[in-house]
Amino acid sequence: MIKIGHKEIGRQAKPFIIAEMSGNHNQSLERALHLVDLAAEAGVDALKLQTYTPDTITLDVHTGEFFISSDKNLWKGQSLYNLYKEAYTPWEWHEAIFKRANERGLLAFSSPFDETAVDFLETLNVPAYKIASFENVSIPLIRKVARTGKPIIISTGMASVAELDGAVSAARSEGNNQIILLKCTSTYPATPANSNIATIPHMRDLFGTEVGLSDHTMGVGVSVAAVTMGATVIEKHFTTSRVEGGVDSAFSLEPYELKMLVQETERAWQSIGHVQYGPTEGERASLEHRRSLYIAQDIKAGELLTKENVRDVRPGLGLPTKYYDLVLGKAIKQDVKKGTPLSWELLL
Repeated sequence: MIKIGHKEIGRQAKPFIIAEMSGNHNQSLERALHLVDLAAEAGVDALKLQTYTPDTITLDVHTGEFFISSDKNLWKGQSLYNLYKEAYTPWEWHEAIFKRANERGLLAFSSPFDETAVDFLETLNVPAYKIASFENVSIPLIRKVARTGKPIIISTGMASVAELDGAVSAARSEGNNQIILLKCTSTYPATPANSNIATIPHMRDLFGTEVGLSDHTMGVGVSVAAVTMGATVIEKHFTTSRVEGGVDSAFSLEPYELKMLVQETERAWQSIGHVQYGPTEGERASLEHRRSLYIAQDIKAGELLTKENVRDVRPGLGLPTKYYDLVLGKAIKQDVKKGTPLSWELLL
């Protein structure tokens, strides 16, 4: 069990839901604060930002490999620098956003993308840190975050087992074992078919950590399924409305969907339960609606039971139907009326 702030994370607790704002504030602090309110109304546990500037994440170069030209890329036609300039959350906004989140009962933290971002976030006393998939091989950054002593959530997109072992070992080498790995597919959007959530229990066993899902698919189905596979944390991007645009809006949930995510993942978690055979306490009243053996015609004492005068019908207050062949041919010791449940006491 890991605690982030006052929230417990583990299979004994309902899923910990993180709403990722990313760049969907569209460079408006007012919109950012509105997104905080929407996240709180949806019932999530935490709000997450990303902390970088264009200059801490890339170079001010707009040609060659610094320009996105792939038809498969959501952000085709932009340079990396301009994309991050559009997407980044101004550092001077962080305090106001975190303050609003805390006022609305949400935990608030961020993904730092370099060591200066960690130093900055420490001044805001964040309760946890998130390492993005693209940084899960940035060992110095992971060590820096681990040294804060706070829980560290690591997305695992693209990472091999060896690379994940390097990330987990780096955190543990700094004395930090509060590690949560998030199964992640780093395509935007991702598809259910390439989500491979069967990895979740394997990852938990392999690394001995809590494991969740950073979900870039559309809708909530993959997240719900992940909870049944043992995911204890779910992270999803969200926005006010996909039609309003925004750097990540194409694969972000709208407010009603975010609320659905909270509700349905909790239902999925509640449904896991334990291995159960036989009637549950709630099912006991339904037992009487099973079939059982009943007298189907008026019978006089001494008559034999036949297929015509005894039948397996509802309700379930007579002998179990497994005794049907056994009772055929047996004599009744008293007069019985049609509709009487058959019992051993009625037989000679």
